[in-house]
Amino acid sequence: MLAVLRVCQDPNNLPFSNRGLQGFENKIAALLAADLGWKIEYTWYPQRMGFIRNTLRAKNPGSDTYKCDLVTGVAAGFDMGANTRPYYRSTYAMAYVKGKGLDGMHTLEDLLTLSPEKRATLRLGVFGGSPVTDWLLQHGLIDKMVSYQAQSGDADRYPGEMVEKDLAHGAIDIAFIWGPIAGYFARQSTAVPIVAVPLKSQPGLQLDFEIAMAVRFGEAEYKKRIDDAIERNRPQINAILAQYGVPLLGQPERAAAR
Repeated sequence: MLAVLRVCQDPNNLPFSNRGLQGFENKIAALLAADLGWKIEYTWYPQRMGFIRNTLRAKNPGSDTYKCDLVTGVAAGFDMGANTRPYYRSTYAMAYVKGKGLDGMHTLEDLLTLSPEKRATLRLGVFGGSPVTDWLLQHGLIDKMVSYQAQSGDADRYPGEMVEKDLAHGAIDIAFIWGPIAGYFARQSTAVPIVAVPLKSQPGLQLDFEIAMAVRFGEAEYKKRIDDAIERNRPQINAILAQYGVPLLGQPERAAAR
């Protein structure tokens, strides 16, 4: 039996994780370690291209042991590791500053009801490749998009800057971003009132996704221990997610799958 929960996490990616252990994935990993009666250790690497190669699949120099054993946040269906049971389901969101003419917007379609004059002034922050991008393209809003890189080569950058800095400081008018990021930074923003609105999937446009953890392929017993710990701690996990403003869409549909 492993006596240590070795987690692979990003050192600078709130609200998920950071070196200060302030993210909800930090808290959930610590919860699982306590449940299992194991110590916890961290391997830090920016969660972008090369993350799995340098963490979950990386061996310690001169050893057959791996640097870490558990990635604490992957989209369900992730194919570079064996997925645990999903532990939450969330959705993309739009965030905007209250009091700047966008109050009351609740859906993507509400963008289309704005006056042509208002739409002409909008700057819409969106990550390249996100599902919202396709919707904006289909509705003739491409010239209003401010495109962001999903995986920056700069380890000091993090996706939440779109809301925390650019939206709050007026560089963009609406941020379309993964809901946990929008919800967290809207709550953290005290000087500027930011509204985070979860978006609903619609035919041909999936905006909600289940999130799981991942272990190496072939480690069935270890995966079962993590799965069982997730199941035992679902109420506590949901409470942590709620504290961070994560928009939750009920229990993951595959929560009971083995």
